[in-house]
Order: sequence, then structure tokens, then C-alpha cells
Amino acid sequence: MSLVLGLKCKECGKEHAKEPVAACEECWGALVPVYDMEAVRRTFTREAIAGRPRDLWRYHELLPLDGEATVGHGTGFTPLLPAARLGRRLGIRDLWVKYDAACHPTLSFKDRLVAVALSKAREFGMTTVGCASTGNLANAVAAGATAAGLRAVILVPDDLEAAKLTATAVYGVTLVGVRGNYDRVNRLCAEIADRHGWGIVNVNLRAYYGEGSKTVGFELAEQLGWTLPGHVVSPMAGGSLITKVERAFLQLVELGLVAHTPFSLHGAQPEGCAPISGAFKDNLPEPRPVKPNTIVRSLAIGDPADGPAALSTIRRTGGRAENPTDTEALGGIRLLAETEGLFTETAGGTVVAAAKRLAEAGAFADGRRTVLLITGHGLKTAESLAGEPPFSTVIGGKLAEFESFWAEREARLAATAV
Repeated sequence: MSLVLGLKCKECGKEHAKEPVAACEECWGALVPVYDMEAVRRTFTREAIAGRPRDLWRYHELLPLDGEATVGHGTGFTPLLPAARLGRRLGIRDLWVKYDAACHPTLSFKDRLVAVALSKAREFGMTTVGCASTGNLANAVAAGATAAGLRAVILVPDDLEAAKLTATAVYGVTLVGVRGNYDRVNRLCAEIADRHGWGIVNVNLRAYYGEGSKTVGFELAEQLGWTLPGHVVSPMAGGSLITKVERAFLQLVELGLVAHTPFSLHGAQPEGCAPISGAFKDNLPEPRPVKPNTIVRSLAIGDPADGPAALSTIRRTGGRAENPTDTEALGGIRLLAETEGLFTETAGGTVVAAAKRLAEAGAFADGRRTVLLITGHGLKTAESLAGEPPFSTVIGGKLAEFESFWAEREARLAATAV
């Protein structure tokens, strides 16, 4: 029996049937699934969850399927790692990293969302799926659709990072480059969905797709011994992830699986595309669209669909928002790698850099547990670090040359220490 009662508009409250629809027909507000929480309560227990496979479907009662999942087995339940060395460098007392750079199969948190969206597409009987993407979603849809036997048509800005294009095209999908930024790509995808009835995961499947992000919040609570962290720093592109983490926490509270302890959700955007962060800092009622100009391509959405909701989430939870420069983001990539041995893409570097700014401003002074959401692997944007030679030196292969280099290096380090 399905635990999903239908869809409901977050803005006007109008109820909708479980159909592939992009937005509320009355006010164009975002739609969210409504669950039979009393029925969920009967089986969604700590004990039951503990005995299930370690993937996102362990939380299936609060995911919007009517039947069994068909995509994404093995996806999710990524590591939550203590990050004491990074914490000391940032000045954060109790720091952890949620490392979705290890997510199966394409090394980003988008694999979670795609698992839900494509499972729902198959329930709807769809055979062709697609997306508008800045890179990670393209990878995830291509891999998920291929594994599920679905045809995929994926549209991206034509100047994306080469690694992300290669990691999409390798699956044999139809990859279409669009001249222009993500917002232009997204508008075109909406028109395609209307014309062809295809399952565009972040358009007419958006209400279902977004629920996959909740599993990040569910996992945080479970991995922390069924407690909520005090602070979470989330990257913001379209703005959905930060809102879904809050939704996950509140659903767990409603079901009695965690205590309702205070938590603050903080957002990170790059300086060159910061409509949500800018609105927070300028105390605006909602974000204003901007033209992206940043190397952080996975966060380069100038008119974020969930921007107003993300802004409300930050304010409602007592969070803050920061928008570090591209240079700071690259520094964040290196800092995470050098302290914790974890490689992240530019979006993760933005999160680390934002956390540094937030710590300096006293956002974490209460000492509560803080989690950074690292949502993609560094191999996806390795070219962003290619400006500097990677070698400490280049020698001709003789031991004497190495010994000379090593002696000079040690002398420099000793002088620096003094």
C-alpha cells in the first residue's frame, strides 16, 4: 500500500494528484509529496531501519514511490567523518564532513535524487528521461538511465568542465550542448518536457526528485546516533538541498526518532553566483537573479528555483550564508585535501571556504557539532587546479640530484618553522 497520499503546493496549499507535473497549476509554487505519517510510523523505526541495506532505500517509507525501488540500489549511506585537523585550521571545535564524493555510482549527491526520480519515472511508464544540468546531475542521470534501460537526453551548457562532459557521454546517452548558461538550458528543458512528455528529472519529476536529498538529512541523524547536528553548511545551486535537510530533520522529529534540538542551516555560494547568499546579506525578501561568473560551475545557477525557500530555511533556523571568492574555493579544496585526505570539487571548496568565513564571524561559537556537506568528488573539476605545476621539483633521475633537492627542502622547512 502506498504511503504517499499526493502532492501539495508549498505556497498556496493546493493538493494535486501524483502525476508528473512541474509546479502548482494555481500559483506555480513548488510541489512536495504528502505522506501518511501515521502509517509511516508503524514501520519506520530505528530497529527496522538498522536491519536494512545500507543505501538510501533504507528510508523508503519517506520517499515518494508507490511500489518497490527499481533504480539506485547501493546509492547513498556515504561516510560521515570526523574532521579534527580541518576543524583546528578553521577554528571549529567539533567538525564533521559528510562525504558524498563517495556516492555510488557517479561520485556526487545527485545520485540520490536520480535514484528516486528514475524509479518514479518507471512507475509512470516513461521510457525517455533527461535533465538540465551543470554537470553532476548529467553524470548521474546518464548512469542511472543506462542501468535502468531508459533512454536519456541530457542538456548542458556547452562550456562545462571536460571531465563532466566525458563522464556523461561515456554512457552512450544523447548529450546536447546549449550555448548559454544553466538558466537557458533549464528553460529549454521545460519546453521539451511539455512537448514530448519525457521525464525531465528536475522539471516535471521535480517534486519526486527533490525528496532524494532528504536522505542526506536522514543519514546525518542516524550516523550521529539518532541526534541532530547543531550546524550544517550546505552548498546552494538551485537551493533545494538545504531545504530538504530541514524537511528530513523535521520529519524525524515528528516521528519521534530524534529529539527536537536546535539546529542551524548555513548556505554557501560562490561570489560569482550568489543570489541566495546576497539576498541574505542584503536582507532582501527573496533572491534576485544574477548572471553567473564563476569557476564553480556546479553552483552556477543565477535564478535558483528554490532560492526563496532556501533563504527562508536559513533565516528560520538561525543560519547564515557566505559567498567566498573562486580563489578562496580553490584554497578550500586544497585545505580539505591537506588536512583530511579528502578530494572535493569546486562546490566543496566553496563549502570549506564559507565555513572558514562563518567560523571567523562566530557562527559556530556555541561549540555545537558542525557538519560540512561535501557533495562531489574533486576528479570532476581537477582542471580548476591545473594552473600550478604539481611537481615539487623535476630532476634527471640521479640520487645525488634527489639528495640535493631534499636537503634544500628540509632547510627551507626548518627556516620556516623558526
